[in-house]
Amino acid sequence: MAIARKRQVSLVDTKYYHCISRCVRRAFLCGEDRFTGQSYEHRRGWVEDKLGELAKVFCIDVCAYAVMSNHTHLVLYVDDKKANRLNDKAIVIRWHKLCKGTLLTQKYIQGEKLSKVELIFFNQTVKQYRERLASISWFMRLLNEDIARRANKEDNCTGRFWEGRFKSQALLDEAAIAECMAYVDLNPIRAKMANTAEESDHTSAKVRLICAKEGKQPKQLLRFAGMPRQIMPKGLPFELKSYLELIELTGRVMREDKHGHIDNVTLPLLERLNISSENWLKLTTQFTRVFHGAVGRPASQKGYCENLNRKRRANISNCAKLFA
Repeated sequence: MAIARKRQVSLVDTKYYHCISRCVRRAFLCGEDRFTGQSYEHRRGWVEDKLGELAKVFCIDVCAYAVMSNHTHLVLYVDDKKANRLNDKAIVIRWHKLCKGTLLTQKYIQGEKLSKVELIFFNQTVKQYRERLASISWFMRLLNEDIARRANKEDNCTGRFWEGRFKSQALLDEAAIAECMAYVDLNPIRAKMANTAEESDHTSAKVRLICAKEGKQPKQLLRFAGMPRQIMPKGLPFELKSYLELIELTGRVMREDKHGHIDNVTLPLLERLNISSENWLKLTTQFTRVFHGAVGRPASQKGYCENLNRKRRANISNCAKLFA
């Protein structure tokens, strides 16, 4: 039985989540339909554009993504502190970029005075909007609904476009975040759609590499903030250079004519995360097969399950083996 979304998200334990959406129809999300010869490649741009739009409005950042032929992978960071920090007006303005809002929120934005009774209902609505702007479920809902409507219109049909609801995995520590991001960024290489990260179209890795050539980090993605420290700025707890080197090296050895290994050099990122080269390659090629729920070291799993009142720890044995 599927686990309720509220029993999978614990922002006390982690703000990072891996989300997967799959198409239900043979006609694909993107790519070329080998039966009809029709190309749906342009739909990859739809997903990337919508991701950028939503990331500007929601208090949720995109860490990594890959748009594949019949599914999408996202690694998201929930910035609930930002949502709580924004004032009521900012919250309403952001929500109106997504939806029409209510008569009261429209009245408020137009500068009209609200009565005491109207203020009570208005405050309840703003509280709801604030929660939604830091909700993975609402982020994925608006992303998938938009793509489904456009695809159905283009295909001249109705009905489901996506397989039920999206799947999500909590990423409980730095090792899980790095491995999942690499798994997502290397999807096209595993699918033999590209040979290297810079050739992997419609992935966050390619966007980061293009910007890195100019000494920049992409605005539409969560930045790399470097190694964890006491006063830590918002961002991924790794160095951009180390991550890109690791992605490039991993991608080059994930070929049909190569056995899995990362040369004789262990990059600093793997050393700091205490992950062996063998385990790294296994995780970056089989992440969703190995793990079916929250991912992280056993100690991280314990706190996560306790906070969500969950007795069963589905991944504990694999986590103990691969994060040793």
